[in-house]
Amino acid sequence: MKANTHPNYHDVTVVCACGNTFHTRSTYKSDTMNIDICNLCHPYFTGKQKVVDTAGRVERFNKKYNRQTKSAE
Repeated sequence: MKANTHPNYHDVTVVCACGNTFHTRSTYKSDTMNIDICNLCHPYFTGKQKVVDTAGRVERFNKKYNRQTKSAE
């Protein structure tokens, strides 16, 4: 392998805006990486995901196929 062609791969501490921290390895230049969202606060993983439908497509689909909608909790 050629010398000095690959970036430095080192341990990095990832800090989320929600306060969660974890360690990983990365080529990121700093030793800490700040992120806005992680698996503990992302709506998809927490189960609090909401369907945003401004055109009424979900309601039209449910009406067309006679489906009942689940209430978001």
